[in-house]
Amino acid sequence: MDFISSKLQAYAESHTEMEPELLQQLAKETWQKVLQPRMLSGHFQGRLLSLISKLVQPTSILEIGTYTGYSALSLAEGLSKEGKLHTIDRNEEVYDLQRRYFDLSGFGPQIIQYTGDARRIIPEIDIQFDLVFMDADKKSYPKYFELIIDKLKPGGLLLSDNVLWSGKIVETLHPKDVDTKALLAYNTLLRDDPRIETVLLPIRDGLTLSRKR
Repeated sequence: MDFISSKLQAYAESHTEMEPELLQQLAKETWQKVLQPRMLSGHFQGRLLSLISKLVQPTSILEIGTYTGYSALSLAEGLSKEGKLHTIDRNEEVYDLQRRYFDLSGFGPQIIQYTGDARRIIPEIDIQFDLVFMDADKKSYPKYFELIIDKLKPGGLLLSDNVLWSGKIVETLHPKDVDTKALLAYNTLLRDDPRIETVLLPIRDGLTLSRKR
């Protein structure tokens, strides 16, 4: 997942806004108690998500893939006063952990949780979004894009995580590797769709910023 040296990564993080104490606690608890803690956004990416959200000042955010809530809390920092963040995850076992930290953060009333299949839940949310963060099962990225593109406001941002997939997207594709195959299709879709303009950033495991025209 790391594409630069550990020294350069440490330097970048040390010259980035400090991680809020609550998010430090959440990261620690995630690593101690939850499977696949590598999925956590973490300090560097979390501060990037926070800054992007503050620049957008969204009244509505959609997150596809909550995990333990780190990225949701980072994005919530930019919400307008009356704004709402809708976050979807299929793993009901982390629901209470998410809610505990959401409420501790002070953003609790602004964060709406959904548990289940995002492909079924997204069509039921009748909202136009200023910002969408996609970080769920990779094989469904193209489908999620179809579901959210008309819900994204003109000028709105779509952030797509893990689009470099530990470098697998430039390696020989294994016939059974459905996730990499889907990401290859998705990255091409984002580049070629005339409704958006896209930049793929080689940050962490790859983060694409797409702005709806």
